[in-house]
Amino acid sequence: MQGLNQDLPLLLSSVLQHGATTYGAVEVIGGHANEAIDYDYVRLEVRARQLASALFGLGYGPDRFIGSLAWNTHRHLELFYAVTGVGAVLHTANPRLPPAQIAYTINFTGYETLFIDTDTLALAEQLAPQLHTVQRYVMMAPPGAWPPTSLPLLSYEDLLASGNAGFTWPVLDERSACLLCFTSGTTGMPKGALYTHRGTVLNALSTGGGNAWALNADDAILAIPGFFHCNGWGVPFFGPMYGAKLVLPGRRADSAFLHALIVEHGVTVAPGVPTIFLDLLRHCRETGGGLGRLNRIFSGGAAPPLAMMEAYLRDYGVRTIHGWGMTETTSGATMSFAPRDLPPDEALRAMRTQGRPVFGAAIRISGDDGTELPRDGITPGHLEVRSHWAAAGYFQRLEVEATTADGWLRTGDVAKIDPDNTLHLVDRSKDVIKSGGEWISSQALEDAATNHPAVREAAVIAMPHPRWQERPLLIVVAARPVTQAALQAHLLTLVPKWWLPDAIAFVDALPHGPTGKLDKQELRRWLADGRLDIASAPS
Repeated sequence: MQGLNQDLPLLLSSVLQHGATTYGAVEVIGGHANEAIDYDYVRLEVRARQLASALFGLGYGPDRFIGSLAWNTHRHLELFYAVTGVGAVLHTANPRLPPAQIAYTINFTGYETLFIDTDTLALAEQLAPQLHTVQRYVMMAPPGAWPPTSLPLLSYEDLLASGNAGFTWPVLDERSACLLCFTSGTTGMPKGALYTHRGTVLNALSTGGGNAWALNADDAILAIPGFFHCNGWGVPFFGPMYGAKLVLPGRRADSAFLHALIVEHGVTVAPGVPTIFLDLLRHCRETGGGLGRLNRIFSGGAAPPLAMMEAYLRDYGVRTIHGWGMTETTSGATMSFAPRDLPPDEALRAMRTQGRPVFGAAIRISGDDGTELPRDGITPGHLEVRSHWAAAGYFQRLEVEATTADGWLRTGDVAKIDPDNTLHLVDRSKDVIKSGGEWISSQALEDAATNHPAVREAAVIAMPHPRWQERPLLIVVAARPVTQAALQAHLLTLVPKWWLPDAIAFVDALPHGPTGKLDKQELRRWLADGRLDIASAPS
């Protein structure tokens, strides 16, 4: 016997409708550079309906793709809802990828229309000769606000004006595709994760509430992650879903600018990679500036240093929500939530983990032979995940076996899981150091190194060793002079002696990939090419 609940599809258009109806007057801050906008969720939905109507008139609907190559502005936000609202799929191309990889993702998807903004115009001009299917470029900027160009540009505002603000959102299959994001392509060409309406809505519901981001209508979110990276970590949907104010910084991510936005607009929560927050912390210390209403940051993409989390908590009262997720899991799958009333030491212990699965996600670890390993907090294994929003495969890449025989997604991470289901990442499978048959976590060594006050940033990679196969090499960006002996002595207080790096190299800066993560592949090239000044660390 079936129940008698109403059966309504989970669609992204329903998220926007909810925001406009329930939180219509809540502000959305941020437009094109030097463009003043009067904007809220009512205005967002009106313009999204107009754009959807115009796209529908051009023949866009289910099974059609549209692309964007753009940063975090209100027009890009409108595009998320307009494209998906007519049943088409938005491919958010990543402007931080190498040009050859951007062209690959666009050509691989194969669409005719690409939306760009003034900050990506030069890149689009460079890419245009390589884009085999794109025939129409739409400029997301005020009329006349872009320089002369050889591209056949259509004005976004003209296209929008041709639509009908009374357009009715169609009822779609909630399992139909809505958004397409590609991985960062650190090994081989990027692979596409094709998200559904249902999975995207459920992910936003689960990661935005409860023991995760804990969002509500008193919040203001600074949208730092690019909308092209895991849907901006869900921020485009969090705003109207929870009634939170959105602050869109466009392309800029320098500390002075972000700090000004945080203070001026009463930002309460800010997501981003640790590098962003390390720079912001340095800016606050150098200027003596406070952080206004900011009370929590969400750090993803890499493990945040303990020293950074401690400084934010003790000096500014800002908690760090540390999570784990990947392109293939839409955004987050686990979160480390530290309640406000926890004593600092207990809160920091919670923040150092990757937390527990949010509702709708499950995790497990397995051995090399596929056998499930115990959740004892000691045994490391290959991390696998299953959820309503995890990828079951890759877009048009059926030959890639993304899941196990029983349907769990292979993540490429090595982890341990506590009996209470708390996740502890050990390393990426390709980054873990295998020394004499034992595993050394490069992430744990990096965390220990950055705990030293003289270390601004650190990376650990494997060096070949004739006896142990691999040994760790520590690469450091120093904030002030420090000796190898001092670092070695510091590490000895935090990690086992046999983990100590065989060598330490000092560099002016570390390479980062298109999503802000450390580019360890590039560091391995530096090592192979002899570009690192390596001296054996004192034993």
